[in-house]
Amino acid sequence: MLTPIAYGLAIVLNLFVVYIGARFLFAPQAAAAGYGVPGKKDGDGAYLTIKGLRDGTYGLLGLALLAFAGARAEAWYMLVVALLPLGDTLIVLRNGGSRAVAFGVHFATAVVVLINAALLFAV
Repeated sequence: MLTPIAYGLAIVLNLFVVYIGARFLFAPQAAAAGYGVPGKKDGDGAYLTIKGLRDGTYGLLGLALLAFAGARAEAWYMLVVALLPLGDTLIVLRNGGSRAVAFGVHFATAVVVLINAALLFAV
């Protein structure tokens, strides 16, 4: 019973990161606002594109690890990649974003990713 939950959550999390990356590539201003720190209309295009590429690549890498290397490799990946939403929490707080977004989105994501890592280690 634990295996389908661990794998299912990993797939959902990785697909969600791919979606976030695509959103930063195709609707960067809306994605930045959803991130918690709105982008500047004329000055952040390159950075928002970089974020889109980073997130999309991380999501695809997670899916590839799960498919070709297995649960243990994915667990280590999730453990390390949890640093990103923790960092995002600090970025939102340091740049005047709302605490609700910082903790309700980014910190909560880090917690879910860490739970998924624990589930994958247990498989």
